[in-house]
Amino acid sequence: MLYNMYELQRSFLSGASSWASVMAQTLTNPIVQPGLMGMGPVMASALDVFAHAAMARGKPSFDIETVTVDGKAYPATEAIVVHRPFGNLLRFEHAGLPKDAPSLLIVAPMSGHYATLLRGTVRRMMERSVVYITDWADARMVPTSEGRFDLDDYIDYLIGFLDHISQSSSGQRAHMLAVCQPSVPALAATAVMAKDKHPSRPLTLTMMGGPIDTREAPTSVNDVATDRPLAWFQHSVIATVPLHYPGAGRKVYPGFLQLAGFISMNLQTHMMSHWQMFRHLVEGDGESANGSKAFYEEYRSVCDMTAEFYLQTIEHVFQRHSLPKGEFIHRGKLVDLDAITDTAILAVEGERDDISGIGQTRAALKLTPGLPEAMKRYLLVEKVGHYGIFNGSKWRNLVAPTVEDWMAAHGQRDAVRSATPGKRQAAA
Repeated sequence: MLYNMYELQRSFLSGASSWASVMAQTLTNPIVQPGLMGMGPVMASALDVFAHAAMARGKPSFDIETVTVDGKAYPATEAIVVHRPFGNLLRFEHAGLPKDAPSLLIVAPMSGHYATLLRGTVRRMMERSVVYITDWADARMVPTSEGRFDLDDYIDYLIGFLDHISQSSSGQRAHMLAVCQPSVPALAATAVMAKDKHPSRPLTLTMMGGPIDTREAPTSVNDVATDRPLAWFQHSVIATVPLHYPGAGRKVYPGFLQLAGFISMNLQTHMMSHWQMFRHLVEGDGESANGSKAFYEEYRSVCDMTAEFYLQTIEHVFQRHSLPKGEFIHRGKLVDLDAITDTAILAVEGERDDISGIGQTRAALKLTPGLPEAMKRYLLVEKVGHYGIFNGSKWRNLVAPTVEDWMAAHGQRDAVRSATPGKRQAAA
C-alpha cells in the first residue's frame, strides 16, 4: 500500500512538474513579460524550482567523456566488464594511462543512491589508475526469480569482482576503496580473503567515512537506527514492489523513504539551498542555480535496496556492532579481522561528518592487530563534512593524492614480492 500511494503521488507530481516547467518558460518570454509588471522573473523562478524538485528521475549516467592529466585531455572509456543480477562491475580508463597503472575497485554505497553519486571520485582517481566501480542495481528492477541479496551476497560480490580484476591484470592484485556504508562489508571481505589466502585479496583498503564501529561518536543517523527495535523497521519501512516493475513482489526498503529520511534530518539546510537557488534564478545567476540543480539532480535520484540487506545492515552494523565485537558471520564462519596481515589500511574521516562520526572509521586500525603499524594510516580532513571526503576540492587536492601515494607505496611492495620467486628460481 505504501509503495502504491507513493507511485500515485509521483504521477500527480510529474504532471505538475511538466506544467510548472512550461509556465516558467512562458513567463520568461519577452512577449509575455511586459504585462506582468516585472513579476515575471519571480514567478518563473518559483515555478522552475518547483518543477525541478517535483520532476521524475531515472538512473543518471556517469558521462565522463574526457580526463585531464597534467594539462592534457584524454578520451575516457566506460565498459561493463561483469554483469550480475544485483550489480555490474564497470571499468573506466583512458589512453594516457601507463601499462603498469594500478587497478582500483571503488565500492559504492548501496544506500538509496546510485553509484553515480561517486562520479567525482571516479573522475579524479582514473587520472592515474584503471578504475572499477560497483554499479548496484535498483532492487525493484530485479525479478524475484533472481533470489535474495543480503550482506553475505554483498561480500561475495566484492570477492568476485576483486578476483575478476586480478585475473584481467595478469594476476596483479587490485586496491579497494570503500565510501561510507560499504566500509563494513569491504573490511569483512578483506578478512575473509586474507583467512583463505586468496590470491586476489586487495593490496590496500581505503575506507572513507565508514561506520566500522558506530559506538564511536554516534550521530543522528546512528540514533535513528538504534532508537527502535529491528521489528519496527521491518513493519514500518519495508514495502512491496508494485506490479508494473520487473521486481514486482520483492520486499524492499524504498529509495524514496531513504531520501525523505536524509532530507528530514537536514531540512533547514535543504530549504536554504532551494531558497538560494530561487534567488540565483531571480537575479539571473544561471551558473550558480545550475550548480545547485546538478547536486539535487543526483541527490534526488534514488533506488531501492533489498529488505534483507537493509535489515541486516541495521541489525549488525548499527544495533549489534557485530564486526567490531568479533561476532560478524559470513556464510556460517566467523569473520576474523586478525587474519588481515598484508592489506594496507587507510582510514579517512571528515571533521564535520554528521553521518559517520569521528572515530567510527579509525576504529578499523585498532581492530586489525595482525597488520603492522607501518601498514596503517589515518587521515582527518579538517572543515569537511561527509560528502566533502569524496567530492569537491578537498577530495581532489588532499584526499585523492593521499590515496594515490598510499597505493603507490604498497603497490611497489607487492611488485617486489612478486618478483622475488622468479629471481630465486633463476638463481637456482
